[in-house]
Amino acid sequence: MRTRRTACAAIVAASALLLTACGDSDDDAAPVESVDSSSFPAGSTMERLSEAGTMTVGTKFDQPLFGLKGPDGTPVGFDVEIAKIIAGELGIGADDIDWIETVSANREPFIEDGQVDIVVATYTINDKRKEVVDFAGPYYLAGQSLMVRADDDSITGPDDLAGKKVCSVSGSTPAGNIADNYPEAELVLFSAYTDCLDPLRNGQVDAVTTDNVILAGYVDESPDDFVIAGDQFTDEPYGIGMMKDDDEFRTWINDLLEEAYEDGRWTTAWESTAGEVLNTPEPPAVDRY
Repeated sequence: MRTRRTACAAIVAASALLLTACGDSDDDAAPVESVDSSSFPAGSTMERLSEAGTMTVGTKFDQPLFGLKGPDGTPVGFDVEIAKIIAGELGIGADDIDWIETVSANREPFIEDGQVDIVVATYTINDKRKEVVDFAGPYYLAGQSLMVRADDDSITGPDDLAGKKVCSVSGSTPAGNIADNYPEAELVLFSAYTDCLDPLRNGQVDAVTTDNVILAGYVDESPDDFVIAGDQFTDEPYGIGMMKDDDEFRTWINDLLEEAYEDGRWTTAWESTAGEVLNTPEPPAVDRY
């Protein structure tokens, strides 16, 4: 097993979010094992990245537990740790990853334009997205939920959304699901989920919808303000986005994920981040579509 660095989860004080990233300083960063780039197939993405000794990863900067920008400007969370596992197998240390913020609307364009090598950003695998990008994984199974004000018991699930203002993010799977299946709700769309928080607090919207794990992070930050309303009502498999038709790279990452499930790296990544708040699930079966 290659050595690697894990990050602590978000730790929340009563009035402010405090992030402590374990081993994020240059002095504490654990080195990865050297990798001979020629061990990868000639011309492959793996060879190119390993030889370069660096890679660019798109992730979220505003989602506690999965991808949240820390005090030093480096994101921390489960998605970040998954990306580090991939980079480590290429001989690329955490300090040699270039982190680029990706929001729901720009993930496919960033991959298509080559601005990122992979996207690990609470990125739901679906057929529409697979038309333009490829996915490895899933590495986690989430589900769409609703978050409401702590003093509001009028919403217990999506069937209660008629006439309600529901905040989500442009280009996201949850927003599309509400538009398609709950048209009686009034969608209010922003570019980031954090933009929905103050409108919910202030009563400008009645609910925020996205995946349960994302909402759990916001509830953990502000338990007096927000609660999860009801159960999840979709299945959202999170995958690692990459350039379309790079089958060799996708197969390699899928193999690596299965190894990480078996040798405990996936569990370590979860328990040091999202597992500080959420129970440890079974890792999902990889879909080699």
